[in-house]
Amino acid sequence: MSAEARIAELRLELPPAPKPGGIYHPVLIVGNLAIVSGHGPLRTDGTIITGKVGDTMTEAEAHQAARQVGLTMLATLRRELGSLDRIHRLVKTLGMVNATPDFGNHPQVINGFSNLMVEIWGETNGKGARSAVGMGSLPSNIPVEVETIFELVA
Repeated sequence: MSAEARIAELRLELPPAPKPGGIYHPVLIVGNLAIVSGHGPLRTDGTIITGKVGDTMTEAEAHQAARQVGLTMLATLRRELGSLDRIHRLVKTLGMVNATPDFGNHPQVINGFSNLMVEIWGETNGKGARSAVGMGSLPSNIPVEVETIFELVA
């Protein structure tokens, strides 16, 4: 099943694709790779989710925010590529969690993003290499930021 058909089947609602917050390309195509700049959690109404895990946000809320980052990234990829069906597989994910120093469940938070990718592209193509790390802060006090590399259809 195509990515676009799977998104429709799951009845996923993508937020508006965000405008770059600095001097960079949201998606840079190099050969058959789409390198995606860091994205935060944007709601469908265009507002951002904020919070620090272990302080103003729970792990479960951060997990949901990570899933929302995935939806935001899909919106950007659709805008930049024209269709998510141009994506063959997820190659690499770097997930950053805005958390208190004593919080240690960064991978569980980033699973919110990773589970969404598997729901869309399946166990083989939706699961790539991954790092999940904690940060002392993130831009605009977002709880999660994710950057990725996708392989495009040949």
